[in-house]
Amino acid sequence: MINRLSWVFKNLHLLISIAIVLPTGIIYGSPSILPEHLDIQVGTIDLKNMLKAIMCLYIGISFVWVLGVCKSKYWKSATELNVLFMLSLAFGRGLSMIFDGQPTGGYIFGIIAELVIGLYSIYQLKKYSS
Repeated sequence: MINRLSWVFKNLHLLISIAIVLPTGIIYGSPSILPEHLDIQVGTIDLKNMLKAIMCLYIGISFVWVLGVCKSKYWKSATELNVLFMLSLAFGRGLSMIFDGQPTGGYIFGIIAELVIGLYSIYQLKKYSS
């Protein structure tokens, strides 16, 4: 029981990231499934192409996190990728808030979650890499 619990705590940042990023990637690739109240219009083939590429990028990154959870030799690389991914997204959202204005509440939650997961991943790296 303690072994399983320590496994969960060691991988918690990756498990949370997988649970959030994998479905988000799928949604980005299929924006028609978004709720209408979000008012996100994908009107050009180029934008659809970009969103499909982002979908596959998110799925690919999630795959690295799954490897990190399943195989300990990939854990450190998966965690480093998690730090880079989450903090890069948070930085990009921050830039957008400065230059484009304040987004809706869901995107505000996104920047907070990305900062928390990114910083928690740094903590995990320091805790488990020694």
